[in-house]
Amino acid sequence: MADAYGAGNGTGTVWRRVTDLAAPPPASGAGTGPQQVHRGMTLLATISLFIGTRAAWTTAMKSAPAIAAVISVCYASILVCGVLSLLVRDRRSLIRVDAAVLVTAVALVTCGYLLDHAGTDEGVLTAQAASEILRGHPVYGQPWPWLFDTPAVGITKTMSGGADYTYGYPPLTALLAAPVHAVVHSTAAATLVTTAALVASSVLLWVLLPALWRSAATAVCLGFGLLPHYAYAGYPAITALALLVPVVVRWPDTGAGGRLGSQGTLRAACLGAACAAQQLAWFLAPFLLIGLYAVRRGELGGRRALEVTVRYAATAALAWSAVNAYFAVEDFSGWLHGILLPLDQKAILHGQGVMGISYYFTAGSSRLDFYSYGSTLLLLGLLAATVLFVRRLGPALTVLPWTAFYLATRSQDGYFLMMTPLWLAAAATVPAGAFAAAWQPLLSRFAGRRAKTALATALLTPALLCVVVAAASSPPLRMTLAVRFATHHARVGITAIDVRAVNTTGTRLVPHFASRTGQGASNWWTVAAGPGALAPHSSADYVVRPPGGFRAVRPRTYLVAVTGTPMTITTAPVPADAPSVR
Repeated sequence: MADAYGAGNGTGTVWRRVTDLAAPPPASGAGTGPQQVHRGMTLLATISLFIGTRAAWTTAMKSAPAIAAVISVCYASILVCGVLSLLVRDRRSLIRVDAAVLVTAVALVTCGYLLDHAGTDEGVLTAQAASEILRGHPVYGQPWPWLFDTPAVGITKTMSGGADYTYGYPPLTALLAAPVHAVVHSTAAATLVTTAALVASSVLLWVLLPALWRSAATAVCLGFGLLPHYAYAGYPAITALALLVPVVVRWPDTGAGGRLGSQGTLRAACLGAACAAQQLAWFLAPFLLIGLYAVRRGELGGRRALEVTVRYAATAALAWSAVNAYFAVEDFSGWLHGILLPLDQKAILHGQGVMGISYYFTAGSSRLDFYSYGSTLLLLGLLAATVLFVRRLGPALTVLPWTAFYLATRSQDGYFLMMTPLWLAAAATVPAGAFAAAWQPLLSRFAGRRAKTALATALLTPALLCVVVAAASSPPLRMTLAVRFATHHARVGITAIDVRAVNTTGTRLVPHFASRTGQGASNWWTVAAGPGALAPHSSADYVVRPPGGFRAVRPRTYLVAVTGTPMTITTAPVPADAPSVR
């Protein structure tokens, strides 16, 4: 029998060694259970610090060797932390390694800021707003077009053929940047505030989370390299994130026993301040209020739960009002238009959501507004579902609000990923058991599985139908293109395009033209000839010229025609070898 299994020639011995390696670890010992999971978290966070570090070191070697030296030291720290995460034997030592990983990550982010703090449009606008605050000038409703003369600073184009040159965020980040701007007279004042906010949120989350999850906080906030670049760019959403961290960590404990207490009051004030920093916090607030009421009603009854929730909401509203009061009194109309600007500006399509069907993959759509309708209906449907099924959906309340952006006409991934630390905070501190006794309406408590599925489907179907309408609608214009080419500095490019446009709809349209190669639209092309508007079911000839009068020929270039009211888009491929070449 032994010979049959190869024991005589050593094969059996080899096989036993292989199976020993594959066998699970023993049921007890220092290297098993939660501690081993903790080691894994620490090691993953350590590895995440390699992301983007070589690029930063390469940049630093060209312009700031001292920073490159610091990054080299950070490399050593990463290696040491990797070794220690696998060697230390007790929980306290592993927590110290977690702290070392966090310190290394903060050092790398600081180096990254010193290398890249010029900011993008968000940072530039926030710095200008801070400057205006220092000088006592109005902030809202003031166009600052000269800020966008630098090619590195992007601009948000609108479907009406224009662009937004005004400040479109709540004022808190600009207020925080104002004293910094008094010393640092550049965009670096705003980007310093947002970078400091990211570091503060990372450290705060690390402190508030259970030890097992702390290195995960380091990886999500700093290690993966996603959030630091938004901080370097000056995004006010990073300020909001820092304020939302204490709000979300163990949020079902807020108001326990019917009293907010100092912690509950602080959480409410932070929620109001976050809403005064960036509009993304607005979308999270109603979900938290619904969840808080449901949890407290399950504990205290309807009346006392309502009292606690109202006090919480009132405290948040008071904090929000305190930040906004000066600007609202100074120019209420301008302030209101400014903080609502991202919601009603009708910005040109952009992002990775379903709007890409009409923007990237088909010839366009005459009903783009239905994407916005679908996004709004999805948000309302999710709020209603939270009321009905909070015991099931409660643990995901910090993720649900951002799903609505996937249906919006502006669905860039920043809306999803900038709040991912809140996802982690909920996963680590908000267990499903916290909602076991939460209040739910009778309908959802006693309905069967099929009835609940039908109810959830009914809540979400209107949003999906709107998306179908938007995606399935045909483009409003039928465009025929004839390209005019010229040679400039040995390059062949486009100097103009003759467009024959037919309005196939029953609506008067005012088209604006741009080109697209890849995912982003160019600056607006100039209409050299053609009517300002197209009457229903009419046609017209246009001559459109690219910005600067010349555009190099590139593969897969498209001419897009958009209208603001109603929101529509038509896309036509630009022929590279049209027979009408001149």
